[in-house]
Amino acid sequence: MPDGEILEGLGSSPGRVMGRARIVEDLVWQADEFEAGEILVTRFTDATWTPLFAIAGGVVTDIGSMLSHSSIVAREFNVPSVVNTKHATQVIRTGDLIVVDGDAGTVEVAESTGS
Repeated sequence: MPDGEILEGLGSSPGRVMGRARIVEDLVWQADEFEAGEILVTRFTDATWTPLFAIAGGVVTDIGSMLSHSSIVAREFNVPSVVNTKHATQVIRTGDLIVVDGDAGTVEVAESTGS
């Protein structure tokens, strides 16, 4: 996704954060790759994902609502979150520098890795 590109979704946990994206498609195989402060970008979450919220800088999901797991847990951990972006996992790449705005419901690619 080009620098400056903005995805729109539903802001489900307030706040604004900038960090490196980490696409996680398979929690079992990728959980140990996730580093503190990274932005979790995934299709959706369930209870097994909760430990990542404790170290995540922000959360972005392809699907979700205000009452979805990722939204509720993001609010509990005070982590900015945008859900229902439709295709964040397809256009954002691991390592991209992104801005998650949980108030506006937007995710901006500040710096693309281009890979």
